[in-house]
Amino acid sequence: MTINNDAKTKLKVLVTGTAGFIGFHFTRKLISLGYHVIGIDNLNPYYDVNLKLSRIKELGFSDAQLGQVARKEPISLERPATGRLVFFPRDLTDREALEKIVATEQPDYVVHLAAQTGVRYSVENPHAYIDSNIIAFINILETCRHNCQCIKHLVYSSSSSVYGSNETMPFSVHHNVDHPVSLYAATKKANELMAHTYSHLYGVPTTGLRFFTVYGPWGRPDMSYFLFTRKILAGDAVEVFNYGDMKRDFTFIDDIVTGVYNIMLKVPEGNPMWDGRNPDPGTSRAPYRLFNIGSRQPVDLLYFIELIEKNLGKKVEKKLLPLQQGDMKETSADTTDLLEYTGFQPTTSIEAGIAKFVEWYLNYYGIKR
Repeated sequence: MTINNDAKTKLKVLVTGTAGFIGFHFTRKLISLGYHVIGIDNLNPYYDVNLKLSRIKELGFSDAQLGQVARKEPISLERPATGRLVFFPRDLTDREALEKIVATEQPDYVVHLAAQTGVRYSVENPHAYIDSNIIAFINILETCRHNCQCIKHLVYSSSSSVYGSNETMPFSVHHNVDHPVSLYAATKKANELMAHTYSHLYGVPTTGLRFFTVYGPWGRPDMSYFLFTRKILAGDAVEVFNYGDMKRDFTFIDDIVTGVYNIMLKVPEGNPMWDGRNPDPGTSRAPYRLFNIGSRQPVDLLYFIELIEKNLGKKVEKKLLPLQQGDMKETSADTTDLLEYTGFQPTTSIEAGIAKFVEWYLNYYGIKR
């Protein structure tokens, strides 16, 4: 079922992870289109909280309102020409707080982008992933279940990491993904299984989106492109894992946001052709779907670094190191289903995307070339 775009100004969207990289960009798009957005984020210190607060300010909030956020008070923004935004500094593991927000605001859609991210961090801090990615997600599912009279569709972020040990390229949502190589990936696979259960038992329409290495302005400081840029500017050597023999399907943030938006408006229905004797992992008899969002153009890691060097006008020393625990040697997205379902697939080249990121980075941190 497709929702009429003309009705969007009357719709409310709950976006979790509003102060995060993808959540911020998605929220900004929704506001520009006239939606009423209910944002939630716990502003955890996994990376620089000041960057998260800067994203919130970029959405239109004042310094005084940021002070309210620091005191865990909700803030709101009214814009006559665009949509309304209300932001709640809350943790999704707080079930009662989430239920109260949803009961009060009555969103039409839930787009769950909050998560504890990072493959390597999950090796050392496993409990953070259970709290943020499992407990928080069951709270989201239960809230959607008990508010099905208003919530039309739950869209949630998964990850290309779920493909784990799979070496069949490009990765397809119709492939088996039962061999994760990091706890982060395992929690994302668990989210997909949990979502299917709620779609099957309670008819909650759910769509999981497997993002492939998202990058761009306002990105996450723990990501490789951010770290490379910082070290190149500082004149430090960069660590290059698997001795540089790695490829990633880097996907520009604008393409991710467009993909999420297009999917949000298409409420899934059960697949009448689904066969339990030959089960398709990407669909179901229940209102449940999975999609990859990736550029479909895997990039050599060394070329990726070269592009950052070119845009900064500086060379960097490279420390070649073995593959790290939990890392995948290569990722590549099959986006056939996304294209057929929405008519969209990512188009931003890595060259254009890196140029935009570097320009933002230099401006944000006040660095002259």
